[in-house]
Amino acid sequence: MKNKKKIVNVSIAAITAALYVVLTYLASALGLASYAVQVRFSEALTILPLFTPAAIPGLFVGCILANILTGSAVWDVIFGSLATLLGAFGTYLLKKHKILATLPPIVANTVIVPFVLLKVYNLEGTYWFFAMTVCLGEVISCGVLGTLLRKSLEKSNLFDKLK
Repeated sequence: MKNKKKIVNVSIAAITAALYVVLTYLASALGLASYAVQVRFSEALTILPLFTPAAIPGLFVGCILANILTGSAVWDVIFGSLATLLGAFGTYLLKKHKILATLPPIVANTVIVPFVLLKVYNLEGTYWFFAMTVCLGEVISCGVLGTLLRKSLEKSNLFDKLK
């Protein structure tokens, strides 16, 4: 029985990572995945740790791969992925407070990514300007799309079936 659980968890992590990459590619193709305004559809997946902790490494690996594959700078790969990891872990910690579960990824990215935009990409603007633009994108990705995903997954009972 333990082997089945391990296989399910590794599968969930791998599928989460793959979905993160594909959704980031889609956002990138639409010009929404990078720079000042970021609406990464993949960030909606940061709601998944509410349902299973196996999603946390999947989100982290998916973000690393997506950032590498979309041509992000090394420091962006590192710090952007750490922001997603922190956000996903924070979501997991708030699993008893589902209404607040989208806040950790929004906050983590709002605090970390503006530094990346300023220091790594040398974009013109202030920290607070980039904090506002990143926050707006995260509210759309995590807050709106993530909440819709959470409600859909709750109705489907998908993760209950995997236990």
